[in-house]
Amino acid sequence: MFNSKITKKSLNDLRDNMLGHLDIEFISVEDGLIVATMPVDQRTKQPMGLLHGGASMVLAETLGSVGALTHAIDRETVPVGQEINANHIKSARNGIVTGFAKPIHIGKKSHVWEIKIYDDEDNLLCISRMTIALIRKK
Repeated sequence: MFNSKITKKSLNDLRDNMLGHLDIEFISVEDGLIVATMPVDQRTKQPMGLLHGGASMVLAETLGSVGALTHAIDRETVPVGQEINANHIKSARNGIVTGFAKPIHIGKKSHVWEIKIYDDEDNLLCISRMTIALIRKK
């Protein structure tokens, strides 16, 4: 079921979108685990100098969507976010944050992924759960 044609290199080559704007970099794309990093800098901070919760949500949604894409049972479907929630536990002022996405449910028409984001010191910053609908390509 894992689509090994979608690699970290192929994903990291996609730079003319939100991934490039926030410098999100895929570290690992494997069966049951998607990992990516994002810098904490002027692009991802809120005015008080902390990692913006919205930037964490972008990283989480990116990881969940890629997870669903690589684990879609039917190759004729594409993932679209249906619902996402997050608990922001702690924040960061600088460095790199790393997100880890693991599936909770992989179905034919929907997936549920859990995404955890950590700072450089292994502190949990954010935990998110995302529901993804798989729709037919047009």
